[in-house]
Amino acid sequence: MSAARALRGLFALLVAAQLGALLAGATTLVQLTKPALMPVLAAYVLLRGGPRPLVAALLCGWGGDVWLQLGGDTAFLAGMGCFAAGHLCYLALFARSGRPRTVPWVAAGYGAGWLGGTAALWPGLDPALRAPVAAYGLLLTAMALGALRAGRATGLGGALFLLSDGLIAAGLANWPRPPVPQFWIMATYVAAQYLLTDGLLRRAAREAPLRALPAAA
Repeated sequence: MSAARALRGLFALLVAAQLGALLAGATTLVQLTKPALMPVLAAYVLLRGGPRPLVAALLCGWGGDVWLQLGGDTAFLAGMGCFAAGHLCYLALFARSGRPRTVPWVAAGYGAGWLGGTAALWPGLDPALRAPVAAYGLLLTAMALGALRAGRATGLGGALFLLSDGLIAAGLANWPRPPVPQFWIMATYVAAQYLLTDGLLRRAAREAPLRALPAAA
């Protein structure tokens, strides 16, 4: 556990360095710290004995981070594909979380948000990106909705992931964004990944004794 706490502390330091570098415009430090974030969080999950799909989701996030740093449409699509694979891993984990915690009006709200957001962004997007962005947005929305099944932390994490990628989509469509948009994109992104991780680790820890009962019997 001491090693796991050390990795969690390292993750916090990397997050602080990344966000501080974004505010300061320290490009080199930004490029050095961003690709290190998700591997450290994945190693933390491994030391905590967390589920392997969670490790896979975080490593998919790492792949997305690396590709998005390269720039260009091809790298953007590759990065989006990595994040899409990560969302599928998260959905597989949420499917294990028992009965749905969401109610129909919440699901309808998420669906309406995707539909309205896609319709609003569509005219401003590059034609080559419209279909991939819409499909990715639908998968991301499904992940965020599914995250509500695993608890409050994961539900908040899913919502922040939506916000983070929504800011990216707004930039693609040339919409107005807050000052230093990359700071807000990364702040919501790392918070989302940590909340999803922490919520799923806590759920796994609660369920471990229950899984052990038949064997003990």
